[in-house]
Amino acid sequence: MLGAPIKISSSPSCCSSSENRKAIMLSPVCLDKSRSFQFLFSGSKLQCSKTLDIKQLSSAKFRVSRGSKFRVFCDSKTQELQIRRCSPLLEKASLPSNGAPLSDEWKAVPDIWRSSAEKYGDQVALVDPYHDPPSTLTYKQLEQEILDFAEGLRVIGVKPEEKYALFADNSCRWLVADQGIMATGAINVVRGSRSAVKELLHIYNHSESVGLLIDNPEFFNRLAGKFCSNASMRFIVLLWGEKSRLANNETLGVPVFSYKEMVKLGRENRAALIDSLDARKGYRYEVIGSDDIATLVYTSGTTGNPKGVMLSHKNLLHQIENLGVLGPAKAGDRFLSMLPTWHTYERACEYFIFTRGIEQVYTTVRTLKDDLRNYKPDYMISVPLVYETLYSGIQKQISSSPNAIKLIVFSFIRISLAYMELKRIYEGLCLTRNPEEPSHIVSMFDYLWSKTIATILWPLHVLATKFVYKKIRSAIGIQKTAKSGGGSLPTHIEKFYEAIGLEVQNGYGLTETSPCIAGRRPYYNVLGSVGHPIPLTEFKVVDSETGEILPPGSKGIIMVRGPPVMKGYYKNPLATRQALDEDGWLNTGDIGWIAPHHSVGRSRRCGGVIVFEGRAKDTIVLSSGENVEPLEIEEAALRSTLIQQIVVIGQDQRRLGAVIVPNKDEALLAAKEASVVDADAVDLSKEQISSMLHEELRKWTSECSFQIGPILVVDEPFTIESGLLTPTMKIRRDQVVAQYKEEIANLYK
Repeated sequence: MLGAPIKISSSPSCCSSSENRKAIMLSPVCLDKSRSFQFLFSGSKLQCSKTLDIKQLSSAKFRVSRGSKFRVFCDSKTQELQIRRCSPLLEKASLPSNGAPLSDEWKAVPDIWRSSAEKYGDQVALVDPYHDPPSTLTYKQLEQEILDFAEGLRVIGVKPEEKYALFADNSCRWLVADQGIMATGAINVVRGSRSAVKELLHIYNHSESVGLLIDNPEFFNRLAGKFCSNASMRFIVLLWGEKSRLANNETLGVPVFSYKEMVKLGRENRAALIDSLDARKGYRYEVIGSDDIATLVYTSGTTGNPKGVMLSHKNLLHQIENLGVLGPAKAGDRFLSMLPTWHTYERACEYFIFTRGIEQVYTTVRTLKDDLRNYKPDYMISVPLVYETLYSGIQKQISSSPNAIKLIVFSFIRISLAYMELKRIYEGLCLTRNPEEPSHIVSMFDYLWSKTIATILWPLHVLATKFVYKKIRSAIGIQKTAKSGGGSLPTHIEKFYEAIGLEVQNGYGLTETSPCIAGRRPYYNVLGSVGHPIPLTEFKVVDSETGEILPPGSKGIIMVRGPPVMKGYYKNPLATRQALDEDGWLNTGDIGWIAPHHSVGRSRRCGGVIVFEGRAKDTIVLSSGENVEPLEIEEAALRSTLIQQIVVIGQDQRRLGAVIVPNKDEALLAAKEASVVDADAVDLSKEQISSMLHEELRKWTSECSFQIGPILVVDEPFTIESGLLTPTMKIRRDQVVAQYKEEIANLYK
């Protein structure tokens, strides 16, 4: 009778026993405005002037008065059906099937947890050793935690399509919160704790977030002063720590929930829904669509305020389904997570590895070296700065060894560098911009001489691998592959890792592309490139002024199109139109070129790889009209152990200059070895450091197209806290130039 109208007829049999009852109760499920209907019974006859449709009643109560003549009163109360938007595969058991089998295809990012729980159930998914309490979760436990947390969010009022800020750092609870928000059909707005309060407030208000999920009490207390007076918060969820440690006077009127409370609320509500059909009928079920926005990620903001990149479930699912082409990943392998987990590079890679049954271990910058040795991860993803730091540590350790050992190790490294260079030649993996192929005769000669000399060097390389490189790789700790992204890895560091047998694969992408759009394959690891495009992604290189498509080997602006490209910038249609054209091509703002195809010769396997040469907005235009890409010079300069950080400057000047943060310890050591200062000296003067840095620049940048003239030596390193580094550890060039504006002006006087 559900869904059909209830008609009270004039037939006596209709109410043959009703006179003996004091009340009749009906509870159909429906909605409408509150209504009252009156029925008049006379003797054995029932007269009714109104037909009731239970679709219009949320609850109906019939009250029968005593006596030969009595009235029946029907009162209905308003009860709105709540929209319950679900990740279709993750919450498959909760969704009404209407007789049709539900698909096992991923439609939303949280769907991956159902598949992984079925495949890898009791295998360890997460190890989080540095939070209190330390956590280890299997794939089954992780899926249930996400389901409970998502349900807890629904209980406290989280609604589909609303925005909720998730300001926290790497942890298992970050992942649960991230996926819990997505599983409700809401949109999370992510950032880490190292961002400035002003920037976080801008992100919160610009995104129109209505609730805050935050890492710990200390972080909240840092934000509270500005947030509570300048932002509207419906609730606060504390992922770690005790609520009692929050600044109470700052949270008046805003409900605060701990992570454990959220999980408990969700678990209880899920159990109630399972047990009660009536409770389930109080919802209108919808599924999350692939084109729905999953997250807002604000760009690092190397210039100006960060923009909110709208990424859909479809964008992120493309990454999850296609990152496997960049290298094998099998169940039981171990992955070390150290990049900010809200960063799209780390985030997409984490989603991917969880679909392959890999164990993820969280680490920190402070504990990275120890964790590399202790956990021996098979994979690690990081930015160039981390690999540069590891390289510097190895070089320093070798340099501090006894002279005989130092001589042997450096000799072995030189031999291996030569061997790998020759190997690249005969394997056809040497990068070139020249579109003209070499002749077959030249190619054959190239192959034969490189193969012959490589064969002679091979035994020494094997010897070095066994007695030297094995120990170096053991000290580093990475067992299989290191992935680098978020910037260009200096060539000399790439060659070093290649020589010692550690595979470092560079990739390329932007926040606007979810992020990975190109990456090196294990079998096409072309040094100097960022690899081939990943599946379904198109590239072209255009002239920056005319927009004309350039042939392979020609340098221009990189354009990309495909499933990973964002929907646009949130509330910024102008910036969206500037970045995306009508045909779906995204202007990356990066300068690069596509390697030409050769059928023979030392570059025969490089065709189609993408080469990144820097940001177009970083280009320095000298007063002579010459354009300079600073990245090449900076990379060359950073080969010096005396230079810790460098920013090349010179916009509208006659020549280039540089702002340099020196490595004072290395500079002092080098000065003592060169007898510039006494052996017991503890410091160097600025003039001495400046003179040594000039020598280093001449040594390491001599092959660059442009040379550096005047330099500004600064004592304080560029950091995130000082605002000179982005949260992803990229130097904010404009901020460096602004901070040292007067000093730079004096350099050119």
